[in-house]
Amino acid sequence: MMQLPMQLQLASPSAREWVTRQRENVRPWTVFFSTQKYKLPLNAQRWSKRMIKNIEYFQSNYMFVFIVLILYCLITSPLLLLAIAASLGACYILALKNAEKKIVVGGHEVSMAHQYAVVGVLSLPVFYIAGAGAALFWVLGIFFFS
Repeated sequence: MMQLPMQLQLASPSAREWVTRQRENVRPWTVFFSTQKYKLPLNAQRWSKRMIKNIEYFQSNYMFVFIVLILYCLITSPLLLLAIAASLGACYILALKNAEKKIVVGGHEVSMAHQYAVVGVLSLPVFYIAGAGAALFWVLGIFFFS
């Protein structure tokens, strides 16, 4: 069984448990990439059952491949990386300002969820300009058709 060296500090116990379970269930990469057992299924029903079993068995491997593809997209698109950094920076600044004093608009206190939603909505045009849609479709296309 393969162990990933990365240590994550997650606040949510359920998220920690999920990440630990995914790391423990990574199947051997030689088995994941092995093409010796490939055979054409006789009918669509067998194909769908095989596909479901394959996804269930190699779920952690597929998740790792998906994360690597996303990281590749971010590394090869500096503008997208800057857009994400700016959006996260805005969220960080909001959290700092909220710790000092709650933000009030029109006499009503604005919750953090609403503030983050505003940052997300305002970030959408920037992500569009940076090519986030193309990167997302590229990752999904490579992931599903490979």
